[in-house]
Amino acid sequence: MGDAPLLRVRDVEVVYGGAVLVLRGVNVDVPTGGIVAVLGANGAGKTTLLRAITGLLGHHRGEITKGTIELDGERIDGQEPAAIVRRGVSQVMEGRRAFAELTVDENLKAGAYTKGKGPETRANYERVMALFPMLAKRRTALAGYLSGGEQQMLVIGRALMQSPRLLLLDEPSLGLAPMIVDRIRDIVVEVNEAGTSVVLVEQNATMALSIATVGYVLETGRVVKEGAAADLREDADIREFYLGMAGGERRSFREVKSYRRKKSWSLS
Repeated sequence: MGDAPLLRVRDVEVVYGGAVLVLRGVNVDVPTGGIVAVLGANGAGKTTLLRAITGLLGHHRGEITKGTIELDGERIDGQEPAAIVRRGVSQVMEGRRAFAELTVDENLKAGAYTKGKGPETRANYERVMALFPMLAKRRTALAGYLSGGEQQMLVIGRALMQSPRLLLLDEPSLGLAPMIVDRIRDIVVEVNEAGTSVVLVEQNATMALSIATVGYVLETGRVVKEGAAADLREDADIREFYLGMAGGERRSFREVKSYRRKKSWSLS
């Protein structure tokens, strides 16, 4: 990993509808060449953080009211989403969002829109086919007829068609079978090893922290814990509330999410 962060989020506040404060002074660094896990329950502000980075807040009546976001030392907060994509930032949204009435090939071509036709696009296409052999077999199939796991692979492939330096993944394991989750995890590692930095937003803390270099925990719009992923995996609070471990016994994730904590996180 490089010394200077590829992405720096500093003291960012986000308000929706001019009234609802969702992010509260958030600071996040994404190391060049690293994988950053962002953990938290529903409503913690994880998706809002990604929208702030990609410039999509305006489409949801949100705005950054304080703070800055820098990519390679240059501010991108306030830029249009298309400009941020051209800077090398790609996002895979929660819920897959494949173009259901387009074929696999047409979805991938849509992902390369900002690149146009040329050697780079052809190379990216072949890379995606190598990463996802299933897509190579189903190039002419309509995306709407793919399974959930296949659609997830398709939208990740579509994002890779843009040659991203930074890939943002929003809950890529959501609703998928464990075997498919393992494959998605391996693909994220392969993409990262090929030179793409990754921000992995997940409720599946076990999967995320198994491959991340750094982790952040969001709660009610604040970063309440951060550190090396290896340290977070051993942290007692993380083990109890996000990995489902309490007193050495395994707890279901459903129980963990509904469990009301008797102590609050230490804000740093």
